[in-house]
Amino acid sequence: MYFFHTPIIWQQFSQLVPGIMTVDGIHPKAEVDHLIQPLYQQARARLSQSSEGQMPEVSAWRRVYSQMGLKPTQYRSAAEALLRRFRKEDDLPSLHPLVDFCNAVSVAFALPVAVIDVAQVASFIEVRPAVGTEKYLAFNGEIETPPAGEIIFADATDEVHARRWTFRQSRRSAVSPETSQVLIVSEAMHETGPADMNALMETLIAGLTEMYEPPRKQTILSPEAPRFEFETE
Repeated sequence: MYFFHTPIIWQQFSQLVPGIMTVDGIHPKAEVDHLIQPLYQQARARLSQSSEGQMPEVSAWRRVYSQMGLKPTQYRSAAEALLRRFRKEDDLPSLHPLVDFCNAVSVAFALPVAVIDVAQVASFIEVRPAVGTEKYLAFNGEIETPPAGEIIFADATDEVHARRWTFRQSRRSAVSPETSQVLIVSEAMHETGPADMNALMETLIAGLTEMYEPPRKQTILSPEAPRFEFETE
C-alpha cells in the first residue's frame, strides 16, 4: 500500500511539508490522559497569546483554501476547527485513545493530524484533484460526490477518505474499536513547517510508543521523495 501526493499538488503547493507514519497494535484501552494534558496546556498557552486565526500554521492553511477557491472561514482546516472548539470549551470530546491523542497533538501544534484505518483503504491513498465521480461517506451516513477539482484523499476504488484536503475525514476510514493498524498524516504549509513537522513527529512517536508500540515506519515526504510505501497487516 502507498500514500502519495500527485505532482500537481507539489507544483501548486511547493511549501507543503507532509509527515506520515504507520502504527500497528491499535486498541481502544490505551491510557492517554497523562499524554493529552501537557498538549492541552501547550495549546492553552498559544491561545492565550493569539487567536487560532492568527497562528502562522492556521494562516497558511487559510491561504491554501483561498488558493483552492474556497472561503477559508467557511471551510476550515481540521486543526483550525479543533482549536476553535478547544478555545470555546477548554476540552475536546473523547472518541478513542488514539484519536484523542492525535487531536491533542493537533491543537498543540496547530496542524491537522489525520488518522486513517488502513483496513478500510483500497491499495493506496492519493492526494489529488477530484474527477467528479468519486464517492465520500459523510459522518451522517450520506454519500457525497466531491466536485471536479476539489482536493481529496482517494483510493483505488475512488472512495474519498478526506474532502477539501484537510477539512473533513470520511466515516469509512475513521478509527473504530476494531481498528488495529493506522496511517497518520500531518501536513504543514507555513514557513517553519519543516522544523515544526519534525517536532510534531517526535511528539507523536513518543506518545504512540508509550500507548502501543513504536511506529512501524515514518518519514517526511518531499517533491523528490513523494511516495510512502508500507505493509498492511
